[in-house]
Amino acid sequence: MAGPGLSRRSVLRGAGAGAFGLASIAVLPLFSTRDLKQDPAACRATDRSATDKRLVVSNWPAYIDEDDPDNDYTSTLTDFQKEFGIDVSYVADVNDNVEFFGKVKNQLGACAPTKRDMFMLTDWMAARMIQMGWIQKLDKSKVPNLDKNLISSLQGVGWDPNRDYSAPWQSGFTGIAYNKSLVKEVRTMDELLTRDDLRGKVTMLTEMRDTMGLMLLSGGKDPSKFSSDDWAGAIDKISAARRRGQIRAFTGNEYLNDLSAGNIAACVAWSGDIAAAEDENLVFVRPEEGLMIWSDNMIVPNLASHQANAEKWIDYYYDPAVAAKLAAYVWYVCPVDGAQAEMEKVDPTLVDNPLIFPSEDYLKATHVFMALEEATMRQYEGDFNDVISG
Repeated sequence: MAGPGLSRRSVLRGAGAGAFGLASIAVLPLFSTRDLKQDPAACRATDRSATDKRLVVSNWPAYIDEDDPDNDYTSTLTDFQKEFGIDVSYVADVNDNVEFFGKVKNQLGACAPTKRDMFMLTDWMAARMIQMGWIQKLDKSKVPNLDKNLISSLQGVGWDPNRDYSAPWQSGFTGIAYNKSLVKEVRTMDELLTRDDLRGKVTMLTEMRDTMGLMLLSGGKDPSKFSSDDWAGAIDKISAARRRGQIRAFTGNEYLNDLSAGNIAACVAWSGDIAAAEDENLVFVRPEEGLMIWSDNMIVPNLASHQANAEKWIDYYYDPAVAAKLAAYVWYVCPVDGAQAEMEKVDPTLVDNPLIFPSEDYLKATHVFMALEEATMRQYEGDFNDVISG
């Protein structure tokens, strides 16, 4: 079986990640343009799934297993096509949430076809599209495995509380990582921001929801439900640390090379990156105050002409045996309950890997970021970018 491949978050947070905040602010006002909103019930296509056995899926690069004839390995995608007789056009053209938004916003905003039946977007972008009325409601009778097998920590999210519109594809954690060859364990965000041995050797992420979610937790606040005063306190705290010189930089995925090379000693990090690094000196830590969990979500856009086929796909990937096979390849948090038991048959060495199958205790410490209204989102993104640029 393949080990961890190219990190999906690595692709997202590559060389251009430093401009993420400014780019996102540039496009966010488009969401609030009234004439772009749609009524998904009135913006539906006739479903041709019964007679047209096709499915068009857009996903992130390196985010699904692949056929390997040399090792007699058949991918989950190939198995799906054989089982259901559906011809899948699987395209890895989601390289960034904002970039992909730019590809489809004109069609979705005008109730025109995107020529896609499904795409995978990170929580905050999926939430925005659902709020804009651009996403079709799932027929729950066709996705019984989703309700039956979705892990508890991903249920009841504020932006889609009943998972009527979305199904997590894979998930990951945002926490702390440190290089154990350089420093002792870093257990809390307060240590990260105050310890003298870390001064000038810390990086934090340019992704607002990841970094500020942890900052809110460090102040005893709930990232899924916080006030403007809570937010201001967290911003003040991180700003003070920046002024003291504790934080070397705000980065995208490039933190990983710096951590391995010893240019930094500790940082805010994504679990998948640390797992994929295969560097014994790098340790991913669940902060004592808790950590953030994120997902990339399967969603069906308006005017998708093969929604029933898309729902077959969702139900198929929520079969624990299929989910285990996929998880063994991509090394992200598996969102499917029952997949851990099935992993015994796939790769027993991964059964107890906490970054794929976290324990219930581990999951109890995870939090999601609150869905934001448009004006609040722009304000918070602006506040955060003031810290980054300060």
